[in-house]
Amino acid sequence: MTPNLDKKPYLVDAVIGNSRFLASLLKTGRLVRFWWPHVDFPQHADTIRAGIRMAGSGERTSWFDSVEDGWTHESGYVPRTNVYAVRASSPRYPVEASTELYAVPGEDVLVFDYKFANTGDAPASFSFFFYSSVAATESPFYHTTQFVPHADALVHYRHRYSFAVSGANVCTKYQACHAWEAACSGELNGDDVQMAPDGALEWAFRDVAPGETVRLTVYLAAGHRMEESLTVLAQAKEAGVDSLRERTVRYWRDFVNSASPCPVDVPEVRELYERSVLAMKLMSDEQTGSIIAAPEFDEHFSRCGGYAYCWGRDAAFITTALDKAGLADMSTRFYEWTLTAQDADGAWQQRHYHDGTLAPNWGLQIDEGSSILWGMYQHYLALPEGERGEFLTLVWDAVRRGAEFLVRSIEAENGLPMASRDLWEERLGQHTYSSAAVFAGLQAAASFAVLSGEAELAGKWNGVADTIARQITSLCWNEEKGVFYRGVNLSVDRKRYEEAAGAGLPVSSFVDAKGYDRYRLGFDPIVDVSLLGVSVPFAVVPPNDPQAVRTADAVEKALTVDGVGGIKRYEDDTYIGGNPWILTTLWLAQYRARNGQAAEARRLLDWAVAHRNGAGLLPEQVDCHTGETAWVVPLTWSHAMFILAVHLIAEAPAEGSAAEAEGAVRTSS
Repeated sequence: MTPNLDKKPYLVDAVIGNSRFLASLLKTGRLVRFWWPHVDFPQHADTIRAGIRMAGSGERTSWFDSVEDGWTHESGYVPRTNVYAVRASSPRYPVEASTELYAVPGEDVLVFDYKFANTGDAPASFSFFFYSSVAATESPFYHTTQFVPHADALVHYRHRYSFAVSGANVCTKYQACHAWEAACSGELNGDDVQMAPDGALEWAFRDVAPGETVRLTVYLAAGHRMEESLTVLAQAKEAGVDSLRERTVRYWRDFVNSASPCPVDVPEVRELYERSVLAMKLMSDEQTGSIIAAPEFDEHFSRCGGYAYCWGRDAAFITTALDKAGLADMSTRFYEWTLTAQDADGAWQQRHYHDGTLAPNWGLQIDEGSSILWGMYQHYLALPEGERGEFLTLVWDAVRRGAEFLVRSIEAENGLPMASRDLWEERLGQHTYSSAAVFAGLQAAASFAVLSGEAELAGKWNGVADTIARQITSLCWNEEKGVFYRGVNLSVDRKRYEEAAGAGLPVSSFVDAKGYDRYRLGFDPIVDVSLLGVSVPFAVVPPNDPQAVRTADAVEKALTVDGVGGIKRYEDDTYIGGNPWILTTLWLAQYRARNGQAAEARRLLDWAVAHRNGAGLLPEQVDCHTGETAWVVPLTWSHAMFILAVHLIAEAPAEGSAAEAEGAVRTSS
């Protein structure tokens, strides 16, 4: 049995970190991935395991961070922190293992704090094994693992990355490299150094009395050179685990206390609100301010295109939620970061790495840059008046160039932004949601122009926005279905084009500059939850406008999933099985709240609360058959939409009847 990257699970249960480290965990306490010194790239973990071997001839190590050998687990976060705690027990062994895992704020160290309790009625002797295979930068090449005696540590290193692993107690045995089978058999051979990524450490405990608990803390320290990682390790050991834990718990509770309190006085809502604040902090990179969509889980792009990137669209919703939660400094850091990611022509591309460089993508997605402009202005309005001028100065040049790019993107034929990828990154066309985002981005830029004394630019940008609004409400309106079209001029293949033409639907074709035939449908009639964006948040029409009301009703009717409930993305969605999403359900909740339908909004919010995972985190999707977590944990956008929905519900006017008003929302005093 040799650990390898291919065996990593898609779904994880929890995350820990400190905005330099980020690590994903299973509910068993097994750490499956970790990133350092940025939260998106690079990732370094191959396999990290923890197990015990009872004393006695022929005994093999039992890895208690799995469900093998009958191990069961109780796990969850220490309240109001990003410390993850796990208790493992098995009827086969008289030892119960309790683990706390966390990253120390401000330090380049992960802590694995183990306590072993003898639950039997006789003294127990056993060894604890920590196996670490660290494939720095996920590369299969050029690794070395070395045992450093003076530090009593295994050091894994490759190029600019060094990770030192050691315990608070002196180890009993060790093996540098090719150590998996040796760790399983309990026969570490004392090899000092080899060119391989793995190694193992053993600590022996003798005659632990019934009811007695022994403790062993393992530290994983990071640096860009071996000397750096060993220095960080030594500092962690000197501070001691009790001090590091107290510092970590205090940091996270102070962070939660620094946020605006949850405005809905319901325990489950408040808990998820606080967990959302904590999760969003972990997804924000300390050094750059970029915010990722989720910790990566599909590094081979086997079922999707990856998630550990910064999307301007996601981040605009996330920063608006951070502002609502009173964490405006994080939003400011993000908008400082956007200045590093903007193209020379003023565009922002689909997604980026933490350093602003372009990430793998499917081409221009015009709602990304326009969402950034919209988000910038939302953030400006959320800032104290004394800080607004500095922020305006910071972003004005980027706003001007971004708005001019959007103006240049307008197609003369219909007054809508040019064809680009839709927000789901699946189709090419002139999408209604994307057009609404461009409308809002230009309006935001015009507001900045007024503040900057650029009245002519403000008039120009507002004029283009007004044209987009007229076209959305006329050209993009499907009166027959009572809902907006998802878009116009949708690019399709020749077969679909011919089928549509045969059915008498409006189509068009043309030959591009390289001689390729291109085909388009005149209208995309699929009902899509993103059509809510025309009113919430982009305000092309107000929520009580008949077009907005009919669209929201059509969305709820067409996209509610039978049995499980929740709202899926669009009618013919097949991604990961066509499941309801958390963020889409909360999007409809936000619309209902904005339209004064607080009870309906609360029902949708409660659905999201009921479908958080066991650690209290919000996934992207919920399985349409079982109601279980289906994909991506945690999704930062889901948590942002939850915070936004909570605030909008709390601000919603009371509804008609006393019963509805009583059941809608209880706000804190």
